[in-house]
Amino acid sequence: MTDQRLKQLFQQLYNGDRQAFSEIYQEMKVPVFTVLVRVIGERALAEDVLQEVFLKLYQQPPQVEKPRAYVFRMARNLAIDTLRKQQPIENLEQPELCFQFCDPDSRIDLERAFSMLTVQERQLVALHLSAGLTFREVAVIVERPLGTVLWQYQKAIGKLRMILDGGCL
Repeated sequence: MTDQRLKQLFQQLYNGDRQAFSEIYQEMKVPVFTVLVRVIGERALAEDVLQEVFLKLYQQPPQVEKPRAYVFRMARNLAIDTLRKQQPIENLEQPELCFQFCDPDSRIDLERAFSMLTVQERQLVALHLSAGLTFREVAVIVERPLGTVLWQYQKAIGKLRMILDGGCL
């Protein structure tokens, strides 16, 4: 779905067209869930946050210029709030990530490598790769300068490569 169509659907939702919500949900549920799982690290908790994201959208539809970025920013913020509420933070050691690989061994290796990144690094990688956002959009969502986001992203990808190549952190 194009950004223009998504913006149109958000405007329709803002104007009271609840059918537009269904289209928005169908378009965005998988990428938002993927980002949430990768940030939170626990599927069940990510499902709860996903429902919270879309419930808020339904109850208080925003009138925004960039709806895709808005939804991912809201999801990220709710994920961070959820992680902060965890006493103690559990399941960050072994997250249930949803990578789409045919080879189960590759999937396990990538999940293990991804779990070794910090929450901040997982956010950047997930927002860029899973959500398909540009680095500029990611920078807006995480409220950091573009240069910092690029540097931190490259550092996170480097860590993943090192781990996957058998290196240690």
